[in-house]
Amino acid sequence: MFSLLEVAKNSPFRTPFTKVQCDVPSPGLQGPVPGRHIQAAAAATESCEFGSSKYFALCSIGGILSCGTTHTFVVPLDLVKCRLQVDQAKYKNLFTGFKITVAEEGYKGLAKGWAPTLFGYSAQGAFKFGLYEVFKVYYAKALGEENAYLYRTTLYLAASASAEFFADMALAPFEASKVKIQTTPGFANTLREAMPKIMNEEGLNGFYKGLVPLWMRQIPYTMMKFACFERTLELLYKYVVPKPRAECSKGEQLVVTFAAGYIAGVFCAIVSHPADVVVSKLNQAKGSSALDVTRSLGFMGMWQGLMPRIVMIGTLTALQWFIYDGVKVALAIPRPPPPEMPASLKEKLAK
Repeated sequence: MFSLLEVAKNSPFRTPFTKVQCDVPSPGLQGPVPGRHIQAAAAATESCEFGSSKYFALCSIGGILSCGTTHTFVVPLDLVKCRLQVDQAKYKNLFTGFKITVAEEGYKGLAKGWAPTLFGYSAQGAFKFGLYEVFKVYYAKALGEENAYLYRTTLYLAASASAEFFADMALAPFEASKVKIQTTPGFANTLREAMPKIMNEEGLNGFYKGLVPLWMRQIPYTMMKFACFERTLELLYKYVVPKPRAECSKGEQLVVTFAAGYIAGVFCAIVSHPADVVVSKLNQAKGSSALDVTRSLGFMGMWQGLMPRIVMIGTLTALQWFIYDGVKVALAIPRPPPPEMPASLKEKLAK
């Protein structure tokens, strides 16, 4: 068995600082280590080594901050979106939904469900980003350096799907509570009221009955979120940004991160929307199954509330990547550049 650190050191996605201990130049040698473009001394600016336990822990903290804060920030939009999905006859559209909610519950009503959103998506973010980094390193090692580069999109898809599988288990109880609070009038106003009530009425199943449709919504979403972001970022630096990433300031790099995140977010919203509608309707309708809800909604019904969700998820995904990358900068976590073709593969292709 390889340790996380050993696996990371051999990963094609490793930071250029990973092996500086072995590459320290002789006292008389000035400039970068042979074969590298960055001085070995720059490793001192990193707070941890790529692939170490501390690295993955700090990435999890970045995930908590990026997911927990952004989802909580858009609670009003999420609330109206959920109500549109379960009662379109009453709420009709995004503008009408906001107007009716404020008229009936005041502006305070727009914050309904903030607590389960904050706690649920913080837990989900820790698993989503932390485990993504872990799985990406291990899967890259399993594929080998050349294959990990050639099939990197598949690697991103597999690593993100694996991470989200576990992340949704942490999210499910909070998501069930949030939807009940937001879409079932009189059920509960707070997380402290909602959770005991769900437990008393439906038992543990009440918290996890939406797990499968949650997987159906979140796993495609996360696969698109990570794979599309990684490849978009790579393409932006290759074809759009006028200078190499290493020459961009931290601020410029974060702007590129935000742009790639928003593009990924639009695709995320589209591929995961039908399952999102099913989750909302399922948690509102006691005793129904995901198949029952799907049949009752029909094909067109599963696309209710798409435009507000595109706005919400596009903004959300862009902010999440911006915050996550910003946390890496602030905590001096290694930030590997976009992957480059291994020298061995270049030699093979040149023959």
